Amino acid sequence: MSSNDSIKIVWVYPDLLSTYGDQGNCIVLERRAALRGIRTRTVHVRSDETVPVDGDIYLLGGGEDRPQILAARRLHGDGGLHRARDFGAVIFAVCAGYQLLGTEFGGEEGQPVQGLGLLDIRSSRGQQRAVGEIVGDVDQALNVPRITGFENHQGVTHLGPGVKPLARVVHGIGNGDGHEGAYQGHVIGTYMHGPALVRNPGLADLLLRWAVKHDLPPIAESWSERLREERLRVVLG
Repeated sequence: MSSNDSIKIVWVYPDLLSTYGDQGNCIVLERRAALRGIRTRTVHVRSDETVPVDGDIYLLGGGEDRPQILAARRLHGDGGLHRARDFGAVIFAVCAGYQLLGTEFGGEEGQPVQGLGLLDIRSSRGQQRAVGEIVGDVDQALNVPRITGFENHQGVTHLGPGVKPLARVVHGIGNGDGHEGAYQGHVIGTYMHGPALVRNPGLADLLLRWAVKHDLPPIAESWSERLREERLRVVLG
């Protein structure tokens, strides 16, 4: 690893998309990077500000219906997230953030709302709300161990041919089709809160690997892995 490694983390619209402590995803990335000597700079971009295009990792959290719709409209008009993706940035989005990355999602009354089209997915309002623990086995191509999180949504997400499911559901609902989340290039979406990267250090390290564009050395840190194992034991026995 180069001693010159440095990454810029952009927390997108915390005033609209930060419902279930998803800012913890920023904190765990900063921590796991620092333990490897990687410098980080985190920028919080509010919804009345321009999204910078020079970030390495962009994070979007969960939100209620109205803030989700407003975020989608402003991000579409801003265009910064699209340009950052085109420049090779990593994007990680949770729940409402995940849905709005798609081509369409359900609004307050279930009406279709245009998404950003950064993932080939389409979401709508389901009949029942998914609330509780979720566990999934990640696509082997990503080399990430079994993931665990907490879901609280009423979305049903359909994946198009341009994406792959992030994981196969072992416990919980996820997208509603036996899979959880989706990924396309270096863009990942998931329904997992928890926060997701705090409960899944392997997933956090995947984003860091993509950002620095090389493998990462192991680190002497055990609390996050202990948390992951504890949640898996509670859910699966």
